Amino acid sequence: MNDTDVSKQIQQMVRFIRQEAEEKANEISVSAEEEFNIEKLQLVEAEKKKIRQEYERKQKQVEVRKKIEYSMQLNASRIKVLQAQDDVVNSMKDAAAKDLLQVSHDHHGYKRLLKDLIVQSMLRLKEPAVLLRCRKEDLHLVESVLKSAREEYAEKANVHSPEILVDTNVYLPPAPSHHNLHGLHCSGGVVLASRDGKIVFENTLDARLDVVFGKKLPEIRKWMFGQVIA
Repeated sequence: MNDTDVSKQIQQMVRFIRQEAEEKANEISVSAEEEFNIEKLQLVEAEKKKIRQEYERKQKQVEVRKKIEYSMQLNASRIKVLQAQDDVVNSMKDAAAKDLLQVSHDHHGYKRLLKDLIVQSMLRLKEPAVLLRCRKEDLHLVESVLKSAREEYAEKANVHSPEILVDTNVYLPPAPSHHNLHGLHCSGGVVLASRDGKIVFENTLDARLDVVFGKKLPEIRKWMFGQVIA
């Protein structure tokens, strides 16, 4: 083999090696590009997932805030409705309280009522001796019915006529007036107590209004407003 053949053979080997190198380089380049594209796609998907999660988190926060705001508005509306209902009911009670002031203006009717209230109070206390308090302006009416009240009680309870001591040192508050709208006041009636003061029965017109109004309040609300708001 001469030098020319050797040179040709070497050149062929070089071309072969170069071709293999180029092919290998192309394979590496394609593989690298594929890996890059896969990694890029993974990064893009990961970012998309983060964005979706962040969007869902913020959307939930918005929904929670909307629910809270709605609940607060609903509660505020319910409170306003209840307050308005209370105002109407209280105005009814105030009107009834004003009507009570007229009861004592009927001299004969109020006198009979005082006797009945005293008898009822003694039937509740069932004490042989009681202390009675009334308004100062009612003192003469109370004293005028004591005898008949004792007799009626004794007959109904089948006991001896009780001793009734009228307290002339401490009186019930007077009726409300323009000068005493918000102070202690009493529209009429009596308060009886056992002599030791341990048992007290308040039988004033105001106390009776409170009791009746409290018992009838659910019926009043249902009659005025229909379904009662809980």
